[in-house]
Amino acid sequence: MTDLKSKRVIVTGGAGFMGRVVVDILRRRGCTRVFIPRSRDFDLTREADCARLYREAFAGESPDVVIHLAAQVGGIGANRANPGRYFFANMAMALHLIEQFRAQGLIERGAKFVQIGTICAYPKFTPVPFREEELWNGYPEETNAPYGVAKKAAWQMLDAYRLQYGMKSAYVLPVNLYGPWDHFDLQNSHVVPALIRKCIEAQDRGDRFIECWGTGSASREFLYVDDCAEGIVRAAEVMDVPTPINLGAQFEITIRDLVNLIVRLVGFTGEVRWDAGKPDGQPRRCLDTARARDLLGWRATTSLEDGLRRTIDWYRAHRGQIPD
Repeated sequence: MTDLKSKRVIVTGGAGFMGRVVVDILRRRGCTRVFIPRSRDFDLTREADCARLYREAFAGESPDVVIHLAAQVGGIGANRANPGRYFFANMAMALHLIEQFRAQGLIERGAKFVQIGTICAYPKFTPVPFREEELWNGYPEETNAPYGVAKKAAWQMLDAYRLQYGMKSAYVLPVNLYGPWDHFDLQNSHVVPALIRKCIEAQDRGDRFIECWGTGSASREFLYVDDCAEGIVRAAEVMDVPTPINLGAQFEITIRDLVNLIVRLVGFTGEVRWDAGKPDGQPRRCLDTARARDLLGWRATTSLEDGLRRTIDWYRAHRGQIPD
C-alpha cells in the first residue's frame, strides 16, 4: 500500500468539480505536497507542457503520484456538438502525460499514474449491471463514443506501458457524477446540475412547465462526488496495475423518476414536458461494483436523495457566484 502522507502528488484538474474533493481527501490523509496545474500555465494537450509539468511541479523533485482528473466533457448536447474536440483533448492529455511520465524517468523512480476513465467507454447495449469484463464487447453509445474511446485508449496505453516498461498505475471508471461545484450551465452540463438549475430558475420565474430532453425512459446511476473521490484516492493507495475498476452507487433510476425527484426536492409545482425528438442517450447504466469492494475496500455511502439535497442547497447558496 502507498502511504500518500510523504508523497509528492500532481492532481490534474485538481481545481475542478471532483478535483477539489480529491485534493481535500489527500490533505486529510496528511499529504502536504500537492501540485495542481492550471490551464493558464500548462496546456496538457501539448507534449512540451506535460514534460515541463513533471520538471517544474516540485522545483526539480519528481512527483511520486500523478492523478489525472483533467478532462473535456459535457452532457448529450455538448457531446454531439464537440465530438472531435472531446476525442482530441482527452486522448492528447492522456497520451502526453503517460509518455512523458516514462520519458522523464518516473517509472524507474517507482512513481504511480492514476487514470480516471469513464462509464461512456462501455458498449451501448452492455448487460446490466455493467461488469468490467464487458468493456470490449461492443461499440459505445454514439453520442459519447469519441470521449469514451479516448478514455479507454488511455487504459490500454497504461497496460502496454506496464507490460513493456513496468509502469505502476491504476484505472477507475466512475459512473455519472453529481454534487457541489459541478458545471450548472444549461448547454454543457450533465443531467443532474442541468435539471437542478432548470427547476430552480423555473420556480423563481413562476413558469408553468419545464421541458426535458428525450422520453425519460433511459436509466442512469448517479454517484455523489465525495464518494467517487474517496474511491480514486483508495486506488492511488492500493493499486499498482491498471485493472479497470467501476466506481458506482450500484442502483439505477429512470430519467423520468430523477426529474420527478428533483422537482419535488426543489419544490417546483409546474408541469414537466418531454421532447421525444431529442435523444435519450445510452438506454441503461448501472454498475457492478464488486471489484471496487474487493480490490479497494470501497463502497458508496451517500444516498441519491441526500446527495441531491446537498447539491441543491449548494447551488442555491452559490449560484450568484457561478459564471454562465
